[in-house]
Amino acid sequence: MPNAALTRRRTLLAGAALGGAALLTGCSEDDGPGGPEHSSAADRLRRNSARDSTALLARYDATLRAHPSLEPRLRPLRAEVARHAEAFGEERTAPDGPAHEAGASPSGPSPRGARPSAPPVPQDERAGRSALADAERRLAGTRTEALAAAPPELARLLASVAAAGAAHAYLLAEPAR
Repeated sequence: MPNAALTRRRTLLAGAALGGAALLTGCSEDDGPGGPEHSSAADRLRRNSARDSTALLARYDATLRAHPSLEPRLRPLRAEVARHAEAFGEERTAPDGPAHEAGASPSGPSPRGARPSAPPVPQDERAGRSALADAERRLAGTRTEALAAAPPELARLLASVAAAGAAHAYLLAEPAR
C-alpha cells in the first residue's frame, strides 16, 4: 500500500502547512513601539526574511510562466509564500502568476524597489519542481539558523515559516499523481 502511505503523509504535511499558516496570524503581531520586535537586528532580520520570501515568490512566478501545466500544483504553495512575505512585512505580494509579464507590478511600486528577478527556470517540469524544492529547503534552513538571534515573536514566525517551507519542499519533490 505505498500509495496509501503517500496519501497519509501528504495529508499530514498539508495539515501541518495549514496549521503553520494559521500560526502566522498570531505570530506576525508586533509587541508595540519600543518592544523587542523593534530592535535594529530584529528589523534587519524581518526585512531580510521579507526579501527572501519575495525572491522565492519570484521563483514560483517564473516557474509558473515557464510551466503553466504546474499551476494546480504550485498555486497553493505560491499563495503560502505570498502570505509569508506579507507576514514579514513585504507589501507587494499580490497574486500575479503566469498571466502577468515578467517585471509587471500587480500593486504598484514597492518601497524597496522592484521584485527580485528569479534565476532561469529549467526546461523540464520535474527539474523546475526540483529547483523550487531546493530553494524552499535552503530558505527553511536559513530561517531555522536565524531562530537563535530572533526575539520571541519573530522566532515563532520564522519557525512557522521554516516548517511550511520544509513541507513545501517535500510536496514539490513528491512525484506527480
